[in-house]
Amino acid sequence: MKANPEYYDYWPYENRPKITWPGGAKVAFWVAPNIEFYELNPPKNPHRAAWPQPNPAVPGYSIRDYGNRVGHIRQMELLEKYGIRGSISLSTALCDHHPEIIQMSKERDWEFFSHGIYNTRYTYGMSEQQERDMIKDSMESIYRSTGQKCAGYLAPALSHSDNTIDLFAEVGSELFGNDGGIYTCDLFHDDQPTNIHTRSGKQFVSIPYSLEMNDTIAFVVNKIEPRRYGQMLKDNFDRLYQEGEESGTVMCIPTHNYQVSCPHRLKAFEEALDYITSHDDVWVATGREIAEYYRDNYFDMMQADIEKRVLNPFAGKPAEESK
Repeated sequence: MKANPEYYDYWPYENRPKITWPGGAKVAFWVAPNIEFYELNPPKNPHRAAWPQPNPAVPGYSIRDYGNRVGHIRQMELLEKYGIRGSISLSTALCDHHPEIIQMSKERDWEFFSHGIYNTRYTYGMSEQQERDMIKDSMESIYRSTGQKCAGYLAPALSHSDNTIDLFAEVGSELFGNDGGIYTCDLFHDDQPTNIHTRSGKQFVSIPYSLEMNDTIAFVVNKIEPRRYGQMLKDNFDRLYQEGEESGTVMCIPTHNYQVSCPHRLKAFEEALDYITSHDDVWVATGREIAEYYRDNYFDMMQADIEKRVLNPFAGKPAEESK
């Protein structure tokens, strides 16, 4: 049995080589709207039920349908107001079910990355070939509908397997070469991009996608009221901005168009966006832009530092601390 997932080495936050974002920004800021498609009556998965209610799960289905009918427009207009291009964590079935959402997002030059096909069909129980086929189908759907070579991945409903990262990196290379399959959002272990092991040896990056700032975790799991959520976003930013003075950090707000876009929650979210984007030294980016910038400018440097620390755990520490 593994002692840890083995996707990355232990690499302490302290004394890492400095990251400088474009323009000298302290924080790379991105918003990841999860735009998902849920089936009312999906195929049963013995490892996880799609709905907590017996069929038909009309309440759960209909609020998610509200997100695609109403909430998406509301959130899109708000992000556009603050100059934020969304990085869509996309259930690619949406390309067929709601192509108008894809078109509106394309017109605003949003990024599309894969969140599987349906958010009611999980990786749990899939063979490696089945998961490979699912990943490939989702990446091909994005390319066919948007012309984008899919760079990022978030497993459907966070149903990650031991093979997910390797498969996404490999399928991305097969389909799109160096432009496809370069980052994951499925690891929640850092506030900076980090190097990830792949069996193919491909340069692959994890970029921060904070579950604690995720609106579903805030509202549904932790039962936080909108005003408190808005303050949490500001507090999170303030700390990352402070630490970004020493080395660039990343802040992500993962959203859902049926959560943060509800009328009673939107004001607090807007106040947080206004606060964050009012700082000049913030790089408002997409997931792909952050991953590519880190890969092209820092991956090799960071890998050398990681390997040095693996061989000598005291490397990078002040002399008095290493005694």
